[in-house]
Amino acid sequence: MTFSIENRIIGEGEKVFLVAELSANHNQDFDIAVKTVRAAKQSGADAIKLQTYTADTMTIDVDNEYFRIRQGTVWDGKTLYQLYQEACTPWDWQPKLKEMAEDLGLICFSSPFDKTAVDFLEGLNVPAYKVASFEITDIPLIEYIASKGKPVIISSGIATVCDIEAAVDACKKVGNHQIALLKCTSAYPAMYEEMNLNTIQNLKETFQTVVGLSDHTLGISVPIAAVALGAKIIEKHFILDRKLGGPDALFSIEPSEFGAMVKTVREVEKALGEVSYELTDRVKMSRELSRSLFVVKDIKAGDAFSEENVRSVRPGYGLSPKYLKDILGRRAVKDIRRGTPLRWELLSEK
Repeated sequence: MTFSIENRIIGEGEKVFLVAELSANHNQDFDIAVKTVRAAKQSGADAIKLQTYTADTMTIDVDNEYFRIRQGTVWDGKTLYQLYQEACTPWDWQPKLKEMAEDLGLICFSSPFDKTAVDFLEGLNVPAYKVASFEITDIPLIEYIASKGKPVIISSGIATVCDIEAAVDACKKVGNHQIALLKCTSAYPAMYEEMNLNTIQNLKETFQTVVGLSDHTLGISVPIAAVALGAKIIEKHFILDRKLGGPDALFSIEPSEFGAMVKTVREVEKALGEVSYELTDRVKMSRELSRSLFVVKDIKAGDAFSEENVRSVRPGYGLSPKYLKDILGRRAVKDIRRGTPLRWELLSEK
């Protein structure tokens, strides 16, 4: 299960794809957006992800009980329209940010939230698309995104199993099998006990796709654990400094934290390796310090071996301890000094 985004292969046997999510962490300041993209590169990100919408493509400007946020989030008290006005990334920035990111060696792609955003991003020739958690139930939009023939990365934050199945089927319906599913918990911030990371392997087994994590917890421990559980994509909200504030600041990580996450993910990748019982050269050397059978008292030729003159001790240059019962009672064929590793040629026949 792999696919390519530009020249980067994503999936089994490949390095984890680390995505810095710009989201609203520019505070409507282009210079901050530019500095954030540069910091993402310096922190070790593989990609920067944008969001492509306007307040009007997301919702309508109405202030009533349906459109005011009251769900225990960091955005409570605002209307949806107010939130999206504050959080959107201006579309005229996006070609510039994409060009700059690519000049830095970053992959740049985006989450479109309606068909006009898809058309706009097609004009930019983005190499992949992200379906945000709250859009996973918009099957016509997912079909339209997938019809462009590019990899589709889908967050499962609000989804039931049936929702995920419908989204995957929507991609396959239009002939697109380049699909990744990201375990996600749409709470801001998400609590550790809400994460259920063991679902990552189940997603992989159930839907036969590349899997990963879109994370809204505080800190970096959850992404690290996700990698150990098979995640091949990690997406994390990225901010220059949480003191800047903004809609997503609370659950975003700063460059030093992202850098620490990258370093630890790469270490975990090396440690995971592959299924193997082969001993490395270094381990073979260490095996020399394991236990084996040694003569621990001087023995004369003809003396019987006993638990008093033969013991299992370190290091490992003698016979394996598993042969101790076979040795006891047999006789030495010559004098043997204390500290000699036991060999078969030192023993008489039974």
